[in-house]
Amino acid sequence: MSTEAKPRRPQGKPSANTSSKGGQRKPEQARNAKRGGDEALQKPWTKEGYKAAQHSSKKTRVRVGKNDGKVLANEVNTASLKKHRMEEAKVQGENACRVCFSKRPKSVVKMYLEASKASKFSDVMKYLAANKLAYHIVENAELEKIAGSEHHGGVVLIVKRKPELTLAAYLTANKHLQQDCLLALDGVGNPHNLGAITRSCAHFGVKGLIMTQPYLLQSGAAARTAEGGVEFVDGLRCDNLSMALLLCKQAGYSLVTTSSHGGVSLYQSKLSSKVVVVFGEEMAGVSSQVANNADVAVQIPGSGQVESLNVSVAASLILGEWYRQHNKKTSVD
Repeated sequence: MSTEAKPRRPQGKPSANTSSKGGQRKPEQARNAKRGGDEALQKPWTKEGYKAAQHSSKKTRVRVGKNDGKVLANEVNTASLKKHRMEEAKVQGENACRVCFSKRPKSVVKMYLEASKASKFSDVMKYLAANKLAYHIVENAELEKIAGSEHHGGVVLIVKRKPELTLAAYLTANKHLQQDCLLALDGVGNPHNLGAITRSCAHFGVKGLIMTQPYLLQSGAAARTAEGGVEFVDGLRCDNLSMALLLCKQAGYSLVTTSSHGGVSLYQSKLSSKVVVVFGEEMAGVSSQVANNADVAVQIPGSGQVESLNVSVAASLILGEWYRQHNKKTSVD
């Protein structure tokens, strides 16, 4: 007697309505369970979402590559990726990220943060979720790789770079000012010095730093050190610093340089209401060509036990003295 063979289900493939434990599950229940997990993952500021986000951060990433000479559908175009990276910058550190989000939320592209910072940045996560932008709760080791530093402060924002402003455009837009202070940097490139200088500029209301490489102000280390000051100070691009300073003189600015070996004591000088203070790299100072165009050289008096101050400290002292001379407040009894 012949029997008709029944078709067998491929090994390892459960039926559509059977769970991995052998129980029955309705398709609608499965969809609802998945939807609940997605909702939790999108709301890590809630208790359920916090756990789901931590679990999600540990999932294995899918490698993108080529298979048998055929490009996978999700392969990223390298040229396009490079272009986007050139247009983006990293802001790291709690204070720097908070100020950046408050000043220009639309520039934020995505956010990476440690779980311990989730409650402090719940409003940012809600904003990103509402605008279909990404955020990721990650472990410290991964955040170090993203930030390129162990000093990330637990949070990193990927943001669109602030648009570049030329010195000529700044002078044209602010030609009506009777009082203004700018800084010009001659060879200063250390990101921590740049960040500290930018922080002092923001504190004393200085709006611009004249530089040949203004994009350096938007590095992650500079932004973190500036503690949010980057959002209030523009890098003013120039191709040639000597020519840029002559342009400033034509616009009515006085040029001031610093010297540890000569010049007028800072506290006996009278700084102009419109001034550009020029700082050079610590070892060499300002170039001779720049120094020759200066109207006055000042020195910061001290004990003489060290040859000079760090450039960011010197900048802070001079900006403080300029601010004191031109922003005196009359006390009323």
